Amino acid sequence: MNTGSNEPGEVAVAFDETRTEEVRGEQERGLGSRAPEFIKARRLLHVSWQVGVFVIGLAVVVTGIIMLPLPGPGWVVIFGGMAIWATEFVWAQLVLRWTKRKVTEAAQRALDPKVRRRNIILTTVGLVIVAILVGIYVWKFGIAMPWKIENQ
Repeated sequence: MNTGSNEPGEVAVAFDETRTEEVRGEQERGLGSRAPEFIKARRLLHVSWQVGVFVIGLAVVVTGIIMLPLPGPGWVVIFGGMAIWATEFVWAQLVLRWTKRKVTEAAQRALDPKVRRRNIILTTVGLVIVAILVGIYVWKFGIAMPWKIENQ
């Protein structure tokens, strides 16, 4: 396949003129390594660089996975690790672009007045159901403190 370049490491990028400037700027960068040129010029140094980026990204992603059940911004940290990987690996760049596109689409759908009204109604119904269940529990069992203050 002819990419229009004889230089190793260069990436062919197709442009879509209907896209916005922000998206076009993102695609002009192309896919591939963001390592400095002197690192990409030496094979052993570039592989070492990729291993380092992978290990650091893996540590960040594992930290985010640990944060999912624990207090902390788990998903934010996971996507931060993906962003670290995306500086060097094409597959991570593609996953990150797909995720950004899906988040943008979801944000646009959430701004739709019909969807917002539905979400408000569902949230209100859910809160009313929870309030009724808490009221029934308190009416049936009362409020009992787990500690005994009177005896101290």
